[in-house]
Amino acid sequence: MSNMPFGFSNSDDDPDRDKNASGGNPFGGGQMPFGFGAGGDSFDPAQLGQMLTQFGQMLSGMGSSMGSGQSGPVNYDIATKLARQQIGSVTPITEGNVKAVADAAHLAELWLDAATTLPAGATRTLAWTPNDWIDNTIDRWKRLCDPVAEKVSGMWVQGLPEEAQQMAGPMLGMLGQMGGLAFGSQLGQALGQLSSEVLSSTDIGLPLGPEGTAALLPAAVAAFSEGLEQPHQEVLVFLAAREAAHQRLYSHVPWLRQRVLSTVEEYARGITMDFSAMEEFAKDFDPSTLSDPSKLEALMQQGTFEPQNTPEQKAALERLETLLALVEGWVETVVTDALGERLPGVAAMSETLRRRRATGGPAEQTFATLVGLELRPRKVREAAGLWRTLTDDAGIDARDGVWSHPDLLPDSSDLDAPTSFVQGIVGGGEKSDFDDPIAQLEAIEAKERAAEAAMDKAREDDEDTDK
Repeated sequence: MSNMPFGFSNSDDDPDRDKNASGGNPFGGGQMPFGFGAGGDSFDPAQLGQMLTQFGQMLSGMGSSMGSGQSGPVNYDIATKLARQQIGSVTPITEGNVKAVADAAHLAELWLDAATTLPAGATRTLAWTPNDWIDNTIDRWKRLCDPVAEKVSGMWVQGLPEEAQQMAGPMLGMLGQMGGLAFGSQLGQALGQLSSEVLSSTDIGLPLGPEGTAALLPAAVAAFSEGLEQPHQEVLVFLAAREAAHQRLYSHVPWLRQRVLSTVEEYARGITMDFSAMEEFAKDFDPSTLSDPSKLEALMQQGTFEPQNTPEQKAALERLETLLALVEGWVETVVTDALGERLPGVAAMSETLRRRRATGGPAEQTFATLVGLELRPRKVREAAGLWRTLTDDAGIDARDGVWSHPDLLPDSSDLDAPTSFVQGIVGGGEKSDFDDPIAQLEAIEAKERAAEAAMDKAREDDEDTDK
């Protein structure tokens, strides 16, 4: 995992690290937000006084941001403002944009009807500016980002010595507010970049927009079309079909939306800090570190404050990665079937999107930074291959029926070796496992046993590594 969530990035990846005016702090002042040491038996109240003095100096440079009334682990007021600043001026939505998007969506829905059993999921299709995208997706980002931010910010408070926590008192609340500003700053920068490059409300693969609302971003679609040899209208219909397919899946698979979001929360619950490293640091703690940005930077580079991966966290990440790959693979398969014979450039456009993902496009980079997950292109390609084989061998009804319950979905091992999964659905005879409740139950129990075995092995590997 190359990008740690919420600011735990490598020093070489931080474009703002060399800004002399702020000493690396995006809000002004010379210090980074989380400069408090932790642990150790030699706690000196005088050192706490020095730390709080530095903390107060840092707060004085933050203007009205602290008084915005925003509470919670992430300051979304700051995130929204920074995102809008990064976007700058936007191309307005014209009547021509609105009509083109509506026509493309109408045509795409007609063609999709023959390629899937799931009915249309969007009640309206809109044309959005980047600012519209931010306004309409920020609530979903709250659901995705809050669990991670809450766990990480809680770790910082736990890392303070008990005596420091008692003496700091109300200052701990301000420390949490500082964390909200730091997280909000990173989220705002990421969303500002992402909003200018996403093509639709589901371009990242997640149900970010309001339920029942499909949306395309004409400015980004036009930029995407420039590098293709396909007519702009065909590109628009292709992207409208992908958006409509996502909407059908998330609207008519009632458990899917909740499962995606709850898996992010499972990941957050698994975050832990390496407090042994923090205690080791505290033995030789030098309070001057808090007043010297270069020393503080060196401290942060040591990895002392980096979250540690646990077996449970790794398992949650794999489940989320697999689930998103299954969504993307299903959409690719359905759109190809619906448009393949009508638009000759569908295969080329699908390959362009794969390459966009393979090179670490804005969606992948942002999601890896904010949540700590990288959606590997290999998984999407293999998921599409599984859905294609299942469609050819079992038919559309059986393929789409797999979404009727989460326990029927393929897992990561099925993507690596799809033959047995497909055979389980087809059944090789008059009655398939999909129609047999007993066979379904046995398959589910087998998957659970395999998952438990994988978890045990991961724990053993971690123990061997620690030794």
